[in-house]
Amino acid sequence: MSELSLIDRLLIVLAVLELAAFGLFWFDKVQARNGDWRIRERSLLIMALFGGIGAWFAQHLLRHKTRKEPFRTLLGVAVGVHLVGVAVGVWWVVSA
Repeated sequence: MSELSLIDRLLIVLAVLELAAFGLFWFDKVQARNGDWRIRERSLLIMALFGGIGAWFAQHLLRHKTRKEPFRTLLGVAVGVHLVGVAVGVWWVVSA
């Protein structure tokens, strides 16, 4: 079996981070429905920096915090920063 390339490993890490962000938003939504302990908004936003697309999909698919400001705007900023980071990472890997 051949060893995974750098880009393959980075894509796996990115996919895991996206799934983790989605899962964290999903868990917070379940907790909100049950009236239980919640995840801090700051934690959700920090996770969105690492798994922005997963966080964005979770917000829209689960309808979680879609009307709450300034969270909605800050999530958009975090997703934007995430995408810039991914673009820089792709550029770095391709140019290396």
